[in-house]
Amino acid sequence: MTENHQFSSQDTSVVGIEKHQRNTNMDPKSENLHLINPFVHKMELIDPLDKVKTAVFTVLLLPFRVFVICLLLLLAWFLACIGLYGLTEEDLRSRPMKGWRRFLKNIICLVGRCSYLAGGMSIRVIGSRCSRDEAPILVAAPHTSFLDSVIVYVTNMSSVIVRKESMDNYVGKLINYTQPIYVWRDDPNSRQNTIKAIKERANSPEDWPQIIIFPEGTCTNRSCLITFKNGAFYPGVPIQPVCIRYPNVRDTVTWTWDGPGVLKLLWLTLTQVHSACEIEFLPIYVPSQEEKENAKLYAHNVRNVMSKALGLPISDYTYDDCKILTRAKEMNLPFASSIIDIEKLRKSIGLKETNIDEKPVMLPKYELDYIEFCQKLEIPQNHSHARKLFSLFDPESSGVIDFRNYLLCTQFLMKLNQPLIDLVKSAFEIYQNDSNGVSCEIFYFIIRHTLGVPDEVIHLIYSQIAKQSSQELITFDDFAKYARGKAEFSKIFTENVDSCEKLKQV
Repeated sequence: MTENHQFSSQDTSVVGIEKHQRNTNMDPKSENLHLINPFVHKMELIDPLDKVKTAVFTVLLLPFRVFVICLLLLLAWFLACIGLYGLTEEDLRSRPMKGWRRFLKNIICLVGRCSYLAGGMSIRVIGSRCSRDEAPILVAAPHTSFLDSVIVYVTNMSSVIVRKESMDNYVGKLINYTQPIYVWRDDPNSRQNTIKAIKERANSPEDWPQIIIFPEGTCTNRSCLITFKNGAFYPGVPIQPVCIRYPNVRDTVTWTWDGPGVLKLLWLTLTQVHSACEIEFLPIYVPSQEEKENAKLYAHNVRNVMSKALGLPISDYTYDDCKILTRAKEMNLPFASSIIDIEKLRKSIGLKETNIDEKPVMLPKYELDYIEFCQKLEIPQNHSHARKLFSLFDPESSGVIDFRNYLLCTQFLMKLNQPLIDLVKSAFEIYQNDSNGVSCEIFYFIIRHTLGVPDEVIHLIYSQIAKQSSQELITFDDFAKYARGKAEFSKIFTENVDSCEKLKQV
């Protein structure tokens, strides 16, 4: 039942930008890149028959399923409240549950699995879960959906890693019953403390529940396995890999950073006649001495094993890439869904931040074909990565791109750790056709695609600035002067692009 594995390497215009939707994944070291973004999932009902079925089941099936699921979840919550009665948070962290409280887990898990069955989802378990003595930690992948929580019921309420501030809600009781390892977001030492807690729990002689960890750290569309975070592998103990599959004709469960929201996915899933989930327990992975001393190597090798079992490629995408993608989407940046691919392709081509042709500048000509694009960046035309980079900005294969959009994306990547106002300034420099400022249309575009501000707010800003300056063209200095006097824009002068989320509330 044990295996040891060794390491082995392996609309181009301002108006047309909103039309861009592309799934993109790559290994930048490979000359043959395949663009499949693991953080993008599109789910739309196109077939008229599917629309009719969904409408009918929304009326006939959905209310019944929701009612039964709510009853079962309420029962599970009530049982968890009984099991937690008399226990403090310190009790949950200091010693494992025993006796009748532990037995109650079996009933809660049965109720939890029944709630999935009530929603039309069958759960098939392949292989056998090992005991805690054999493998204190379970690592599950790929992480696709909030519905992956079914694995907690399948593993008899294994302990999860959870943010403490997310516990103040209905499901908090159920999560607490797993005796989770808490993460405090406001704690500057949160990462170190979490790793310490995982090590202590995994190596404890007491009979704690197994720890279940999703090492990818975020949800993907199951097109590949992204880089595993090292947390599960620091203890250096044997682990059991767990593969999760949803072998359905229509994917209504995938919940990514760029795709349908929770309510839409629940609605589409609950209006399917039948859905399926497969959970496969792979053989225990016992680390070598080298892997025990190198968590990154350990994580890499386990990912390779799971990749082969799932039949999925591996990718060097990471959780940090997710955060960059999220920032770009919050700002409504042009071609935001491809921003990580843009960064990786630029690096693979050898483009540097100091590249003079990527600096913000007023362009005499901004519509470029592929040959002009390569000449502008001084890169060879026969470079396959260059062709792919160009194609990201030409989703309709027109043969021409707006080079200004490319420049804005590169400026975003270069200024991630700089105040957001610096990106706004670069946008003015890139898109203005006149040294006296930008037109109303271009001003709307810049503010909409750097700060993510709604059009009605931009209209108010433009009218007030135009009134103060008594001219139609607006310069960056005009905007900066206006923004400095507004409390809602104050943080863009001091914070990096993380502040863009708050500007959406303006």
